[in-house]
Amino acid sequence: MNQPVQKNTLYVGGLAEEVDEKILHAAFVPFGEVKDVKTPLDQSTQKHRSFGFVTFLEREDAAAAMDNMDGAELFGRVLTVNYAFPERIKGGEQGWAAQPIWADADTWFERQQQEEEMQRLQAEHRDAMQAAEKLHREKLAAEREGEKEEETADPMAAAEAQAVKQSS
Repeated sequence: MNQPVQKNTLYVGGLAEEVDEKILHAAFVPFGEVKDVKTPLDQSTQKHRSFGFVTFLEREDAAAAMDNMDGAELFGRVLTVNYAFPERIKGGEQGWAAQPIWADADTWFERQQQEEEMQRLQAEHRDAMQAAEKLHREKLAAEREGEKEEETADPMAAAEAQAVKQSS
């Protein structure tokens, strides 16, 4: 997992059933000002799933709370306290679960335009490279023709070449 951690939000695992958001808040407020407390509910039982998240206003407060509360006991259960990973929403990085379907329309059109522009530039580059290769081949062919013409233009060189051919 290469997800960045949220340095001011803590994951608190191992919560007893009796622990609610108020109790969790009270347990962590001695370390600094608590911005938010969440205990996600199990949809079938409507009880928390034995973990929660505590968000502090300051990173230093979160670090102090983690150092002091990891391994501590609350309502007879040992807590596991770590930095929390960012919330993952269904639908990839942007997520689609909490957004209207048209929310991504502007960025979709922008991505389409960028992709079309990239394809156009690649086609221009490919055409330019083909034209340059053709020009280079034509130039080499012209140079070879020029060398042959030079040989036939000089009668002494032509006679010499003929003499060499006959002797071999």
